[in-house]
Amino acid sequence: MKARTCVVFGGSGYIGTKLAERLLQNKSFDRLYVFDLNPSGLAGERLVSRIADVRRLIEQEIDDFDPDSSWVVDLAAVHREPGHEPREYFDTNVTGAYSVTSFAERLGFKNLFFMSSIAPYGRSLEERTEASPLYAETPYGISKALAEKIHEVWLARDSARRVVICRPGVVYGPGDPGNMLRMIRALRRGTFVFPGPPSVVKAYGYVYGLVDSMEFVMAKTDRFIVYNYAEYPAHPLGELVAEIKSIFGIRRATPRIPMAVLVASAAVIQAAQAACGKAGAIHPMRVRKAAFPTNIKPDYLIRSGFEFKYDFSTSLHHWRTIAPADFA
Repeated sequence: MKARTCVVFGGSGYIGTKLAERLLQNKSFDRLYVFDLNPSGLAGERLVSRIADVRRLIEQEIDDFDPDSSWVVDLAAVHREPGHEPREYFDTNVTGAYSVTSFAERLGFKNLFFMSSIAPYGRSLEERTEASPLYAETPYGISKALAEKIHEVWLARDSARRVVICRPGVVYGPGDPGNMLRMIRALRRGTFVFPGPPSVVKAYGYVYGLVDSMEFVMAKTDRFIVYNYAEYPAHPLGELVAEIKSIFGIRRATPRIPMAVLVASAAVIQAAQAACGKAGAIHPMRVRKAAFPTNIKPDYLIRSGFEFKYDFSTSLHHWRTIAPADFA
């Protein structure tokens, strides 16, 4: 009998590692392949780790798999903004979409999952659902929107194929030194300030909830699914800050400083760091992004009866329980 197989491109990254851990734990696939530029830190008798660069055609083979029940999961991406030249987002995200879909087509896979982003929606004070138009504004957002279309073209070439596209909000959780952990640490140090109105809505997705949603949607039978992932309901930044302060016992007030002042200060700090030959986390673009609204509603999951296990408070308590060293 041919094996039910899952091939995860970008499987050594943050989301990929959490997904691979889950798939190994619940034994939902007979074999799991992790393709990445970096070796996987995971081990298991059903796991195969291979070095692969999605900026090149993927010529490796997968033997004895069932094409109808097996999956290719495309997580490979250049995503951090700022931090890369504009062309780098296209080199990896667009070329990578061609490479992964070509790999799936050459070997005969019928099911493909693509991890996109909410970046193609652009900025908006209005709530965005899967039916909302895309207004990508940045190289990252534009490259992800183009990559979605490449996966859709792959779908259109064979009526037996299935594609799932996920657009997650900012993902956070254990082991990820990203925006959420930076905000928590800054609040604890007393260095966090509101970079805009506290009423701006920020859609965040807890990594374990995201993995839950991936399993949930992959079990569906619809031929084409596009879905948002963010914890529901979304909350204004002021409410997120208040919850963090409550959980960590922070009593000091959190001031609001005009955006123009913050951006100018970040530019000065960035220039000083560059003059010293250092690269720091403070960047004018990162400051502006902190005030961008990301008012995303996971409408598909709500309508489909998905169970959101992690509201913001629950996710923080879960995070502290399983990875207390992150907050040391």
